[in-house]
Amino acid sequence: MNLLDLRDDVMDFTTDYLPGKKLTKQLFSKNKVQKIQPSLQPINVILNPKNESYEYLDEHSRKLIKKTISFFESRGKAKLKEDDHERNWYGDFLAFAKKEKLFATFLTPEGYGSKEARWDTSRNCALNEVLGFYGLAHWYTWQVTILGLGPIWISDNERVKKRAATLLKRGGIFAFGLSEKEHGADIYASDMYLEIQDDGSYLANGGKYYIGNGNKAALVSSFGKLKDTDEYVFFVVDSQHEKYELVKNVVSSQNYVAEYRLNDYPIQEEDILAKGSEAWDMALNTINVGKFNLGWASIGICSHAYYEAINHASNRRLFDHYVTDFVHIKQLFTDAYARLSAMKLFAKRAVDYMRNASENDRRYLLFTPMVKMKVTTQGEEVMNLLWDIIAAKGFEKDMYFEMAVKDIRALPKLEGTVHVNMALILKFMANYFFKPGEFPDVPQMHEANNDDFLFNQGATKGLGKTQFHDYRKVYRQVDLPNVNIFKRQIRLLKFLLIAGKPSDEQSKDFDLLLNLGELFSLVVYGQLILENAKILNIEDDLVDQIFDFMVRDFSKFALQLNQKGSMSLIQQEVTKRMIQRPAACEKRQNNIWENYAYAMKDQFEMNP
Repeated sequence: MNLLDLRDDVMDFTTDYLPGKKLTKQLFSKNKVQKIQPSLQPINVILNPKNESYEYLDEHSRKLIKKTISFFESRGKAKLKEDDHERNWYGDFLAFAKKEKLFATFLTPEGYGSKEARWDTSRNCALNEVLGFYGLAHWYTWQVTILGLGPIWISDNERVKKRAATLLKRGGIFAFGLSEKEHGADIYASDMYLEIQDDGSYLANGGKYYIGNGNKAALVSSFGKLKDTDEYVFFVVDSQHEKYELVKNVVSSQNYVAEYRLNDYPIQEEDILAKGSEAWDMALNTINVGKFNLGWASIGICSHAYYEAINHASNRRLFDHYVTDFVHIKQLFTDAYARLSAMKLFAKRAVDYMRNASENDRRYLLFTPMVKMKVTTQGEEVMNLLWDIIAAKGFEKDMYFEMAVKDIRALPKLEGTVHVNMALILKFMANYFFKPGEFPDVPQMHEANNDDFLFNQGATKGLGKTQFHDYRKVYRQVDLPNVNIFKRQIRLLKFLLIAGKPSDEQSKDFDLLLNLGELFSLVVYGQLILENAKILNIEDDLVDQIFDFMVRDFSKFALQLNQKGSMSLIQQEVTKRMIQRPAACEKRQNNIWENYAYAMKDQFEMNP
């Protein structure tokens, strides 16, 4: 790769930014920027469970999700909070799910269950959001069931598949036995072994740690090694078997996050899902499917917390003014609203790429960890902003908020830390920026179809060869002040990767790479936000307000990178130029405050 390959990106940099050159153009000027289009009817993408129509779902799916909402609203907030404080197992919710065949309908692939059963990522995410909205505990048992089912549906073991389908119909939940106490996120290592016996059967021994649903799971998909060959193996066990030892719940929560041990647990060949490289791929491909859900839980939690915060602040008077009259409060709410809208826009668009995935289109391998990592960390940002507004009110035991601020922290730390996921997405950066491929446009995908490919993803090697469509085509279609500033920041990042490529020594500095990854992730984040804003006809003002915080976030990570002691002079100069001020527009800001952020007040309150 040389500078000529960057074409207009490099030309733009050399004209405007090279050290010692006088700037020949201004980054932003009134006569350059396209005027914002007249306001459209405000489109609010944030969930209100009491009036969401779910028109894009089929009738049966729509009915089940609305019944789920009714279940929580009938229980009321007081019961929700009591169960959280007392750490009560959510048996009533699981009884409801069993009665309505909720998990069986949503989590059984086509051909293994009722005529309504299919694995449909679009409707799964609708339920993801609702369960997160009403509390992480109920979402968690669903999420862990998804992970536990992943290896089963990926496998060729028809006997276990049919068994799982039957257990789902009976209201069973499932578990994913991957992590171990001594190894944590290091799934290369395992102390759980299957030892072959003279009759061809096996005995399983070893422990697993941090396993949700480990107390009640109908089947636990367990990952280990074959003792004689040290090959990886995936197999299923019953949590109620006498050789399955439930050691303890390792958290203080409604959830049962188990440590369990297998003590000479008998395993037959028919209990084995895969061996060798297939078992390894099964683990990673299950995570590809399961990690996607965490961002949706974060979206649900933040949405409920936003309603509580705006209802409280807009109805509270201090110093003879409503709290929402104060300028800094308006800014905090506007920023929280923009960030939450961006989370939803990105995650919804990522669903389309998940459902469109194929052997020749693996762009989802970047977007799924982004939903897991970026959306969940943005959820923390949203909660921080809201907590600054409602302050001590956020500690009160009767508030949903008190539960939300605790739960929101968990999501970026499940299914591998943010650092693990950042290391993963960095593998895609070179092809994303410098070797785009040609792909047909991916439409919005709400069709009632089974997502077959998710359980036929194949080998997990060669992530660095994955190609993406040219992100520049998406950005070039948008001419808004803050999007234009952000495009300049992207060009500077690309120039940095060529002219200031990290040295071998810098490449060993993971903190430096993390900051570089944060900059890259913002580019991807913005791309899918713009794609979905066009699909959903989102108003220009809201898009530009989203990119207001995107410019600020890019500048923040550029500053952190700039301050690294190992940075060369060219690296320092380029990263310094990345630090930009977003374009201010009082009219835009007022529009987002009045018609979006403040308009959320008194729109939703959970039944008492």
